[in-house]
Amino acid sequence: MKSKLKLLVIAPRCDTFIKDQINVIANDSTIDKVTLLVHHNHLSEIAKYLPLEGYLSHVRRFTKENLIGNWDDKPENVKTHIISTPYFIPDMKNWRLGDKVFKKFDKFIQNEKIEFDLIHAHFTWPSGYVGLKLNKKFNVPIVITIHENRDWFIEEYNSKNKKIYWTWRNADALIRVNKKDIALLKEFNDNVFFVPNGFNPKKFFAMERTNACKILGLPHGKRIVFSFGNLIERKGFHYLIDAINDVAKFRKDVLCIIGGEGFMKRKLEEKIQKLGLNDYVKLIGFVPDDKIVYWLNAADMFAFPSLAESFGLVVIEALATGLPVVATYNGGSEEIITSEAYGFLVEPANTKELTEKIFISLDKEWDSEKILEYAGRFRWEDIVEEILKVYEGVLK
Repeated sequence: MKSKLKLLVIAPRCDTFIKDQINVIANDSTIDKVTLLVHHNHLSEIAKYLPLEGYLSHVRRFTKENLIGNWDDKPENVKTHIISTPYFIPDMKNWRLGDKVFKKFDKFIQNEKIEFDLIHAHFTWPSGYVGLKLNKKFNVPIVITIHENRDWFIEEYNSKNKKIYWTWRNADALIRVNKKDIALLKEFNDNVFFVPNGFNPKKFFAMERTNACKILGLPHGKRIVFSFGNLIERKGFHYLIDAINDVAKFRKDVLCIIGGEGFMKRKLEEKIQKLGLNDYVKLIGFVPDDKIVYWLNAADMFAFPSLAESFGLVVIEALATGLPVVATYNGGSEEIITSEAYGFLVEPANTKELTEKIFISLDKEWDSEKILEYAGRFRWEDIVEEILKVYEGVLK
C-alpha cells in the first residue's frame, strides 16, 4: 500500500470483536481513515417499548442505540453511520434486503461524499452482498470476513442461493475465521484466507481471584463454573444445567454462573427450578463488556457447551485470563483447545461427557501461565497484521 488507505467497513451490527479489530486497524500507520456503515431496521425500535420476552429480547440487540453501543476507545479517524430503513422480514430470510440496503448505502455515500479505497464487509448476508454491489459500482476491491456459525455457514454452502454464491465468487478475498471451511470456500473463490478472531489484552487479562470475587460479591468456598452467551438453544446451556445437576450430586461446593439474555431464559429458569438447582446454578442476565473480565477471573473454569460456532471468541477471552476451558467440538473450539494443557473438548449435546470433564477440570491443577502464554497468540495486534496482508494483496 503506497499511500494511506481509506477503508469502508460494512457490518450488520458492531459487536465487540468488530470494534476491537477496527481499533487496531485504524491505528495502523498504513490507514488514513475508517468509515463504518451499519444498516438499521426502523421496526426494531418497538422492542424498547414492549416487555423483553422471547423474540423481542433478540430484536432489542438491533435497536439504534445497541447496534454500535458504547465505543469509548474509538480512534479519531473512525466515523460511524447507522443507515435506517423499515422492513418486516428478518435479515436471513429477506432476500430483497441486500438490494434495498445497497441503494440506501449508495445514496448516503454519494450525498456525504465518502471516499474509500477498499471495502471490508463482515458476514455474507446482507453486508457482504451489499459490499460487493458497492465494489462493482465504485470499482474498489472488497474483502469479506465470514463470521457465520458453522450451522449457518453450512446452510449457506448448501443453499444454492444465487446471491450467496455470487457474493463468495466475486469478492477479491474471503476471510474465514476457522480452518475447516477454507476448502469449502475455495470451491467458489481461490483467494480464501484463514484469519481467526482475537482479543483485546486491555479488556481481558489475569488478576487475583480474590479481588475479582470481592468486586462481584461472590461467596467464599465455592468452585465456580462460568459461562456466558446468548440464551438460545444453539449455545447449549440446557446441557450445561443437566451436567451441573449431575456434578452437584457429588460436589456441594459447585456454583455455575451463566451470563446472557435470550429466547430460552424462561425455559432455563424453569429447568433450574424443576431440578432443584437454585443453589447451584444462577442466571445473572446481561453482563456488560467491562464486567466479563471479573467473572472470568473469579471462576475456576469456563464452560462452553455450544452446539455450533464459527470460532468461539469467548474461549479465547477465557484463556486470556488464564482460565481453563471445557468446550464442545462445535466448529471453532477444537481449533483453539489444541492441548489438554488449556482445557478439554467434548461432543456436543453429550451431558455425560460434559459432566465428566467438569469434574476433572475442577480437580486438576492448571498451569495458568502456560494458558496465558498460549492465549497471547490471539491478540488483535497480531491478528490484524494478517488482515492487513490480505488488504495489501487485493490492492496490488
